[in-house]
Amino acid sequence: MKNFRKMFRDSKGATAIEYGLLAALIAVAAVSSMDTLGSQVGSTFGQVKSDMAG
Repeated sequence: MKNFRKMFRDSKGATAIEYGLLAALIAVAAVSSMDTLGSQVGSTFGQVKSDMAG
């Protein structure tokens, strides 16, 4: 029980958790934006390909 109380008083663990949550949020935002951007880029290259073929 003593170690459990000591863990709650230690602010280093909270800072590490905050950085971890921030990194996870950035990763989710990057993946979702890359998914949208990737489909747009694929569509653009498909249009260029069809224009060059015709």
